[in-house]
Amino acid sequence: MELHILEHSLKVASIAKEGIQICTHGLIKLAFLPSKTRCKFFSLTETPEDYTIIVDEEGFKELPESEHLSVAEATWLALNVVSGGGSSSSSQPIGVTKIAKSVIAPLADHNISVFMLSTYQTDFILVRERDLPMVMHTLSSEFTLLRVVNGETVAANSLGVTNGFVKPKMVQRPIIHPLSSPSNMFCVTSLDPDTLPSVATLLMDVMFYSSGVKEPGGASEDSELIRFFSFSLIEGYISLVMDEQTTRRFPNNVLFTSASGELWKMVRIGGQPLGFDECGIVAQISEPLATADIPAYYISTFKFDHALVPEENIQSVIGALRTNESTGQ
Repeated sequence: MELHILEHSLKVASIAKEGIQICTHGLIKLAFLPSKTRCKFFSLTETPEDYTIIVDEEGFKELPESEHLSVAEATWLALNVVSGGGSSSSSQPIGVTKIAKSVIAPLADHNISVFMLSTYQTDFILVRERDLPMVMHTLSSEFTLLRVVNGETVAANSLGVTNGFVKPKMVQRPIIHPLSSPSNMFCVTSLDPDTLPSVATLLMDVMFYSSGVKEPGGASEDSELIRFFSFSLIEGYISLVMDEQTTRRFPNNVLFTSASGELWKMVRIGGQPLGFDECGIVAQISEPLATADIPAYYISTFKFDHALVPEENIQSVIGALRTNESTGQ
């Protein structure tokens, strides 16, 4: 398999809910008028706590300075696993399950923190730019490492990478952060960029102006509906993650859906903001799912992490993850 190191230098930022109106103009430009910017990598995810933005340096210029904007200190690079030499956008992946043991676990074993963004088309593993030599050193025995430079893919051999790197012993990775599963069911979908103008007003309403969903009944703390919406426009491909209720607002045949019309349930990771320095959070979740061969998408945000698993697997997923929870914390 090939590991592509994309050329985008990325910023990860949080916009406070009360400050979103200050950034709305720039965000609309990034999402709906990409020809007016030089941005090639843009993702916006709303959670109950805030908005998380992942954007390249050109796109970051569209955002105003504001006390409501918090930016992670590091510059990040996106890694993308490509198998068979084909386009990563040609079919839906099985998410982090596919790369848990080959990428996520080895990086965690070497204390390299990652930030995950699964999309309809593929999965991006974000690593700090300063960690890239160690990342390449760690993964070079499993992957052909390639860098994208000015749109061209070239061999990544300039950082003193050596093959045959000794793997550390596999260690059990107990889950140390609280887990919850909202009662929403989610869709991972996409749309043709050519149809974006026809639903732009609707998407703007969903992204910035609609009120969050409310639970009609008295649900338990772990099973209430939550506000979660993710929009990504990356190298011309659009990816959307939204709850089933929101998808019903879209016209028929606009959103891409699989033949099975599958729905996904969410596992939220973290009882308080996770931060960026702790290693192994993604591995703690993705390894048990990979072992059970359960597909999963994974979206990290500024404060919490989110795994999406098939609706029919949610009980076995919760059971498997609960089994791995640490009791010594």
